[in-house]
Amino acid sequence: MKTLLVPVGSSKNAKSHLQYAIDFAQAFGAKVYVVQIYDVYSKAGTMIKIDDILEAESKSFLEKHVASIDTKGVEVITKTYKGKLVKTLEKICKKLNVDLILIEPRTNSIKDEVYLGKTSGKIIKQTQIPALIVPENCVFKPYSKIFMAVKSATVKKDKVLLPLKYLKTQFESALTLLLVKTPHHKKRDFEINDELKSMITTTINVESPNTFLALLEHYKENDPDLLCVVRRKRGFFNKLWEKDTILKKDFHSSTLPVLVLSGLK
Repeated sequence: MKTLLVPVGSSKNAKSHLQYAIDFAQAFGAKVYVVQIYDVYSKAGTMIKIDDILEAESKSFLEKHVASIDTKGVEVITKTYKGKLVKTLEKICKKLNVDLILIEPRTNSIKDEVYLGKTSGKIIKQTQIPALIVPENCVFKPYSKIFMAVKSATVKKDKVLLPLKYLKTQFESALTLLLVKTPHHKKRDFEINDELKSMITTTINVESPNTFLALLEHYKENDPDLLCVVRRKRGFFNKLWEKDTILKKDFHSSTLPVLVLSGLK
């Protein structure tokens, strides 16, 4: 875990979130890119250079933002980009070899019932970038117990488990794997490859209509420090997939960070 990326919006939690990212990075000796993405629609006849103004304002904002926290010797680099959120983030992460992106559950949303706002929701649902969702005002602490829920443990992509492996190795975490047998279960879904098998401390087998419900039913009794889920086109966020906003009534973790891996297949 060498390179982390923190997109900055306009939320009141931005300072706390960045401090969490710095503390997290310090544990790995990683560097942190703090970025802000802006988008401008050109208008015929416009004389003023709006792009230059927004870039300068964004750069100044980021520098003040970083200066307001304790960087604890961590290398922090600020960058501003113009473009559409999802495509720009994907390009940034590829160019900078980002291992993990740390996002807030909400950015500029003022609705208390919202867990993931439109910005964070887009990042989770429209990209395959490994992400850590950090609850508001959460203070970093090592993860001693990780709880992972999947309906299929089949791994076909290279390096997809790396973020999980980094965390488990660094903090010597115990990993509990919840295997969820759904109505469309196939026997090979529970064939665990050697890499994942080597990380597992405990395995729990359950039956449920979907992974989402199984996780909500079983994770609290295991009292983890971190939840881990996998992106799938119609997977964990299945019933939430149509909109970018995710409501707390559908999924809410006010104290636990959530690690979201890219699809295993």
